[in-house]
Amino acid sequence: MLGPTKCRALGDPVTVALDDLVPADLFYRHLDAHLDLSFIRDWVADAYPSIGRPSVDPVVVFKLYLVMVFEGIRSERQLLMLAADRLSVRWYLGYALDEPLPDAATLTRLRQRLGLPFFRRFFEHVVDLCVAAGLVWGQELVADATRVPANADIDSLVPRLRVVVDDKLVAVFDGDTAPAEANDDDSDAPARWNLLDACPLDPQRPATGSYERISSRKISRTDPDATPMAMRDGRSVLGYQDHYLVDGGRARIILHAFVTPGEVSESQVLIDQLRRTLFRRKLRPARLIADAKYGTGPNVRAIEELGIRAFVPLCDSDTATPVYHHTLFTYDAERDVMRCPQGTELKFRHRDDAAERWLYRAPASVCNACECKAACTTSTQGRLVGRSFHADYLERVRAYADTPAYQKAMRKRSVWIEPLFAEAKDWHGLRRFRLRGLANVNIEALLVASVQNLKRWMAATGRGRRWGPAGALSAPSKLRIGLGLAGHVLVCGSLHGCDAR
Repeated sequence: MLGPTKCRALGDPVTVALDDLVPADLFYRHLDAHLDLSFIRDWVADAYPSIGRPSVDPVVVFKLYLVMVFEGIRSERQLLMLAADRLSVRWYLGYALDEPLPDAATLTRLRQRLGLPFFRRFFEHVVDLCVAAGLVWGQELVADATRVPANADIDSLVPRLRVVVDDKLVAVFDGDTAPAEANDDDSDAPARWNLLDACPLDPQRPATGSYERISSRKISRTDPDATPMAMRDGRSVLGYQDHYLVDGGRARIILHAFVTPGEVSESQVLIDQLRRTLFRRKLRPARLIADAKYGTGPNVRAIEELGIRAFVPLCDSDTATPVYHHTLFTYDAERDVMRCPQGTELKFRHRDDAAERWLYRAPASVCNACECKAACTTSTQGRLVGRSFHADYLERVRAYADTPAYQKAMRKRSVWIEPLFAEAKDWHGLRRFRLRGLANVNIEALLVASVQNLKRWMAATGRGRRWGPAGALSAPSKLRIGLGLAGHVLVCGSLHGCDAR
């Protein structure tokens, strides 16, 4: 029969322990048991004065940041609403049911006080945990980057001169500040006045060929460090590039994460990223795998000189030209000449230091009389061919392309690092940066990378079942399918049989 109407009796006090309400196999219980964050108090001790009102425990604030990334939340206020509503988060923070939580301003102030070095240090600590757990193979590295839109609109771009002039005029004609005081000391000018000096990109850097960067002329008022970039769907947005250097082992541990403005190409940061990782982790990998954007002459040479095989497709910019490709010309080291397919010698003319190559030209009389001229060049001065300063290394790397190991590495790259970016965007809020400024977006990216590594570190213990990407939080040796909280399906196991070695 139909039962009576349910009465709302929510005001009566109930004696219950929060610890009894949280399931024993909950993910946050395992995280709290395995990841001791007490060291954070020692790390941040110098950032607090010895007198004054006691602060909120920094360990609690940092736990909130971890929860934010684990849950894919994009707002401190939304995070605190979740913490107030979910018993498991309250238990993880150590707050009773009737205990007030910190406010959103506390989270923001602590992040600003600690700065980027602290979050970089925590990321390195998590990688150390993964190394100690045997999750880092070290014989192979994979490099890639992904584009992430900034929290700024493309319409916020204004001419650079306007930014400087407008801010200076405000400082000079502000009613609360005398013009003489504003002119006597540049330190009284607004922070944006010194923006170009603080920006990691040199505004006076030379352009690539005849190309003029938009960021050389314009700057965003909303996020000055974000630069225009094109997304895969054709949109033009302001954004950044998130660079990952990942271990080639089964666990796919992120060894280094770094964010640059959108116009900074992958090839510009690879070598510094690689050298820093090799020095910090004492690694001696046999090969490095990357896509064609990394295949520049200086990169290939630097990688090979480190004793690492560069499994990288080379950037041959003139591959699609209708004339003979420069690879059809052979080099005679004894005579220092290039030979065309017809046997004509091209003699050395001069160095092109900007393009890092030597230039060789064929005699005009021979070229103009050659029956293959139409397929070789349209110039009446003779065919001009460049030879890279790094030609010996490029030829060595080009020979790798025919080996089975290289072909296997290229297949592995697309399924090894791309899913990490997809995981970060779909599950941890990296579809778009929520913070602004280069330092802040680096903090955001480091937290995401730290959480991705923590998930794999927790999986290595055989614990930490939790809804998420397949294989992210389970014992690598087992395949288990279960039903998680709130009806979420868990798919746990190894990387679907992929063998990193």
